[in-house]
Amino acid sequence: MVHPAFEPILRHAREQPPAHPSSVSVEERRQSFRDEALALRGAMAPMASQEERTIEVDDRSIRARLYVPLSEESHALVIYFHGGSFVTGDLDTHEWLCRRLASDTKMRFLAIDYRLAPEHPFPAGLNDAMDAIRYVADHRSEFGVTNSRLIIMGESAGANLATVAAIQLRDEGIALAAQVLIYPTLGPELMTESAHTFATGYLLDLDHLRYDYRQYLGQFGDHTDPRVTPLLQLNLSGVAPAVVVVAECDPLRDEAVAYAGLLRHCGVPVELLEAKGMIHGFLEMGAVVPEALEVVDDLATHLHRLVEDPAS
Repeated sequence: MVHPAFEPILRHAREQPPAHPSSVSVEERRQSFRDEALALRGAMAPMASQEERTIEVDDRSIRARLYVPLSEESHALVIYFHGGSFVTGDLDTHEWLCRRLASDTKMRFLAIDYRLAPEHPFPAGLNDAMDAIRYVADHRSEFGVTNSRLIIMGESAGANLATVAAIQLRDEGIALAAQVLIYPTLGPELMTESAHTFATGYLLDLDHLRYDYRQYLGQFGDHTDPRVTPLLQLNLSGVAPAVVVVAECDPLRDEAVAYAGLLRHCGVPVELLEAKGMIHGFLEMGAVVPEALEVVDDLATHLHRLVEDPAS
């Protein structure tokens, strides 16, 4: 059952449903997403510093933003990938959440501004994610975390990138303290029970998400590729310990729960945090629905335990 605090938001969305993404320009969609994000956010958590960074890799530059909390209690750096269906979102749309998470976890956060579709279809965004992580792993002192452990965190589409990155980093021998997957999308098929139950009317419209997957994949048509659908990865043994956050009333809930089960089956330590009554994107609404942030305390606790005790 949806938390009562979300009812006005959902009622407004149902009365004035957003236009299908095919009927508006990409620029209009991004501006609308940005406007909504800025309207929802509340007071910013204070930081010791916030720094714009540029990561130079091969033939391109990747923008990033480093958040340093007022109090640091862990020698870890979180590399964060925002949501937005692979098409929208940027460093500003998720600044409020990054600041809040950095403040609550008392860890440094490095948000990555990866390339978006349709201008940059798969695997451009994934390549940016991987190259950014590789660079940070080799240049930790540049981010004030010499000899510190790395955590990758993604939200929705960004969690897809983090999921795939964790598998590829295992294969490359780059160690992570943890992977944090916040209501991840794990493939374009979307055939689970929760996808059917919450397909429309709960902010994340699956018809819209399917459209965005087509923009993301472009000419790449193999949905069985584990880089597209990590649920089809045959061997997950040895990937980083995981914290998987799901929302009870999210169409993506069941696939995230299934992925947590696959991780456990392969011997990977995993914590599944289910936010009762929450909807997709609930953390972004924490400023107007304070109950949405209760999961952050659990998340901080799990992250600190994984960093301090890798065997947990």
